Amino acid sequence: MRKPRWSHGRVRPSVAGMTAQQTNRELVQRVFARMAAGDTRALTEAMADDVAWTFPGDWLWSGTWSPKTVVLRELLRPLLAQFTDYRMTADLVLADGDRVVVQARGHGTTVRGDAYEQTYCLILRLADGLITEIVEHCDTALVERTLVRP
Repeated sequence: MRKPRWSHGRVRPSVAGMTAQQTNRELVQRVFARMAAGDTRALTEAMADDVAWTFPGDWLWSGTWSPKTVVLRELLRPLLAQFTDYRMTADLVLADGDRVVVQARGHGTTVRGDAYEQTYCLILRLADGLITEIVEHCDTALVERTLVRP
């Protein structure tokens, strides 16, 4: 039996002969498939209790929310309350070790009736089948013009 090849010490065998990298990629693809169908709970259900969500940079929404209870209470619930409907579709999902990068598009309508067509690059870190970190890059001008910071 051949020993598994290690890539930078991060990729190791996982379930059914898949690497952790492949498992992480498939988990994220399943989450985004549910979100594309309008199930916004898919992402929160995949988050670890100690998840950290970061908007990097120097703009109105810059900051980090953590742990999961804070992410839900202070970021996601107030944010999603600003929409009558919202879906996010992944266009590209790439994995490298414990990180998965998603290029995505958001589609929604705000409670004020404004269309919300967003582009994203999300960098996710996973451990033990759960998302432990989210770094979200998006159209910051659209966010500041359309939404109210929670």
